[in-house]
Amino acid sequence: MVTRDTLLRNVLGTTTANSLEKKLELATVGDLLRHYPRRFSQRGELTDLAHLVEGEEVTVQARIQSVSGKRIPSRKLHILEVVIVSGNSSASLSFFNQPFRDKELKVGRVGLFAGKVSRFRSKLQLNSPDYTLFDSADEGAALTDPAAFANALIPVYPAVAGLPSWTIAKCMGIMLDQLDEVPDALPAAVRLDARLVGLDWALRNIHRPSTMDDYHRAKHRLAFDEAFGVQLVLAQRRHALAANPTVARPRMPGEMLDRFRERLPFTLTDQQQSIADVISGELAAEYPMHRLLQGEVGSGKTVVALLAMLQVVDAGGQAALLAPTEVLAAQHAATIRELLGELSHAGQFGGLDVGTRVALLTGSMSAAVRREALLDAASGAAGIVIGTHALIQDSVQFADLGLVVVDEQHRFGVEQRDALRSKAASPPHMLVMTATPIPRTVAMTVFGDLEVSELRELPAGRTEIDSSVVPLLDKPSWLDRVWLRVRQEVAGGHQAYVVCPRIGEGEEVDDIGAMSEEEGAQAASVLATFAELSAGPLAGLRLGLMHGRLSSEEKAAVMADFATGRCDVLVSTTVIEVGVNVPNATVMVVLDADRFGVSQLHQLRGRIGRGAYEAADHRNYC
Repeated sequence: MVTRDTLLRNVLGTTTANSLEKKLELATVGDLLRHYPRRFSQRGELTDLAHLVEGEEVTVQARIQSVSGKRIPSRKLHILEVVIVSGNSSASLSFFNQPFRDKELKVGRVGLFAGKVSRFRSKLQLNSPDYTLFDSADEGAALTDPAAFANALIPVYPAVAGLPSWTIAKCMGIMLDQLDEVPDALPAAVRLDARLVGLDWALRNIHRPSTMDDYHRAKHRLAFDEAFGVQLVLAQRRHALAANPTVARPRMPGEMLDRFRERLPFTLTDQQQSIADVISGELAAEYPMHRLLQGEVGSGKTVVALLAMLQVVDAGGQAALLAPTEVLAAQHAATIRELLGELSHAGQFGGLDVGTRVALLTGSMSAAVRREALLDAASGAAGIVIGTHALIQDSVQFADLGLVVVDEQHRFGVEQRDALRSKAASPPHMLVMTATPIPRTVAMTVFGDLEVSELRELPAGRTEIDSSVVPLLDKPSWLDRVWLRVRQEVAGGHQAYVVCPRIGEGEEVDDIGAMSEEEGAQAASVLATFAELSAGPLAGLRLGLMHGRLSSEEKAAVMADFATGRCDVLVSTTVIEVGVNVPNATVMVVLDADRFGVSQLHQLRGRIGRGAYEAADHRNYC
């Protein structure tokens, strides 16, 4: 009896099994079953040799074009050179001191050849490759039934040196011939509803299909199993989270949340209101909320989160907002304090009888300011605590943490989010936010333990952003037109951003990861760009400089100048990528845009178009 748990040594023998386990970590029949073919080739469709890459281990299907041997007596060396062809391309095989190979490597024969690609005298070759030739039965089939011969499917497996694809295929065949029927754990009703084949059929036809249609049906079933397994794990996680009771945080009429909604200077969109109602209901439950709030940059996620935080504070708890950068944390604190007004000055001069405090905690704060923020958080005086990674340090304590809000969740790991949640006496409610578009399939798998809400509607007054690429390699003169557009926007009373991928000369980068020395030498830097623009195309304008190496005080001063209009153009790295809100900024120039990821470009684009003015986003590729 051979099942998926059977050791390969009991099926294939000790030597072969040891090789599979050592080189591919395949120890059981189930392991080998899950070693799926990389692709299939057909005997009648010779693999093209045109795409060989030096240094790679490859398996190619080709026809022998010529065979020649020569001896070098002085070195006691015999070299057998075989030229193989596929399509319009060719390569050579070299065998050293193996003259007997010419007895089977005959001109016209077709086979599979596997080895490491090397180069000799500017030509690609395989040195002493493993190979298997189609046997006489195959050649007989080619004569009697050419179509069947040409269309026969040959699996090509992920292989390593010394264990070529056809050896794995041979082992697979031996194992499949002895394998008992594999039981199917998926209920028949589910298979019928999803139009899936049985598991046993799928596992056999993923390796030995009669047609490519059979292969695709088998692949679809096995892919379904993988996704279904992930969903089961996530469902179990959701069930486990729901099984841990928490403190309900119901809405308290007449308290701070109602006061705040009365003083809001704008009307919530229908989607904002709808999602806020859903979150409010979940906060009132006795099991923790776990929700992902996804929305376009500028769609109003922060206001929705603030409504949730105020409901928790009204109910006697605290809310912590975790932000990835100091600039964003400070921006959130300023925005929330401005929106709350007197409601954010509880116990202070000018504060209302109903209110709380908003504390800001970052790593670069002075000791005195940090001490005050820690005291407000620990005593409960600050109902809303905003910070960077500094929030998860051991020294930070809360009186009654009821809600954790994580902004730009992709910047944080699971352990970091859990470290903040662990500061609560009972499991806190969790709201994570992102402006990066997440496909539904990714949301179901990566964030499957979270309920997903999506804000698609932009608040009134937000404008569409026009984006254009300026190809400087083809049209370098176009850059002059970019700077002219910036000057025009400033002349019209507006402001602009200029974003660079690095700070200064060398390899200093800001938020976009490591950069090679060669890339660093070519990429635009903030310091050089600031100097060039100040003395050149933007001379006479008020330019500001922002990057990650500035102190917190310097960053705050620069942002204050830009936000209040004392600075016309802000030259910056990606520290302004998230959270910066200057409605008067209408144009952004991203230098060396190919150095940034799609998510970063999407976030940067969201820094403009935040007011009622038409906005433009120019990106250049040097």
